[in-house]
This record gives sequence, C-alpha cells and structure tokens, in this order.
Amino acid sequence: MAILFQEKVDAAFIAKAQEVADKLGIELNWLMAVIELETAGTFDPAITNSLGYTGLIQFGKQAADRIGTTQDKLRQMTAVQQLDYVYKYYVIYKSKLKSYVDLYIATLFPVALGKPNDFVLQTSTLSAERVAKANPLFDLNKDSKITVGEIEQKLLNRIPSSFKDDLKKKFCPHCKSPL
Repeated sequence: MAILFQEKVDAAFIAKAQEVADKLGIELNWLMAVIELETAGTFDPAITNSLGYTGLIQFGKQAADRIGTTQDKLRQMTAVQQLDYVYKYYVIYKSKLKSYVDLYIATLFPVALGKPNDFVLQTSTLSAERVAKANPLFDLNKDSKITVGEIEQKLLNRIPSSFKDDLKKKFCPHCKSPL
C-alpha cells in the first residue's frame, strides 16, 4: 500500500504511526492525512496555530490535560514520541472511527462524530458562527456555519487523486474490511 505524505517523514515515524493506526483499528493513510492537514503539511510536533492549539493533531489545553500532559510538553516531544499522545487522544473514539472523515471530526469537533452530513457544528455554548470563524477553511459556502458534509468535501478535495478512492471507503473497525 502506498503511504500518503511518506516523503515528509522518516521510517521511524511511519512505523510508529502504523502501530497507532493498528491499535485504533484504522488505516494508516487516514492518520497521515489528518496530521498533514493539522500541521499545515509540516508534520512538526511543535507547530502551534494562532488559537494556541499545538502538535500533530493540534491539541488544545483541555485535550492535553485529558491525555495526561501539557501543550508545552507536547511541543518539546519528537513527532514519534507525540504519536503516543495522538493514540491516547483518539482511543476513546475508537468504536466510532469508521472513515477518514470520522477521524478528522474526532480531531476537530468530536460532538459531530456519527452525525449526518447536514449536521451543523455547534453546541449550546459554542455558536455555529464562532466555529465557522475559527475554521474558515471548512465554511465552503461562506454561510457562517460548517456542516459535516462541508468537512467531508474539503477533506477529500485535499487528497491526491490516486488516494481518494481509498479514503472515501468506510471500514468495519473490528474486521478492517470495506463496508
């Protein structure tokens, strides 16, 4: 199997990422695609965005606390070391990770996991407009709302065409075969 963005990382990273993917019951390329997007293509474990999120999957303060570390400690880790915390972050969502889009939604807005394409990203304390303003990349129609469908469309448009069919598939997390 060809590995997405393998030219951006070393063999140790690929081996550890494969281990994490196997433990989560997901495809390696799903994880590689999420990390590529979240690090703006750098795979830099210390990268920090303008909102203060950091690392391979842009950990926030609460997420870092939940997995037993801090954002500062995450920034000091190598990419291979940080993959252990990537696993710790995703493991609670393991049973719901049936596609590449699911993995990304677990990263960006876990409340939307398993929701239909017309689900708008918002909560009782976080307005759709605020979510869209913080994530303009996904507000494709510029209506100040982001839907699960817009996320899926944007994610799949970013992937090299030779990988699109594989990343569109949904998998049975227990049997690791296409549904």
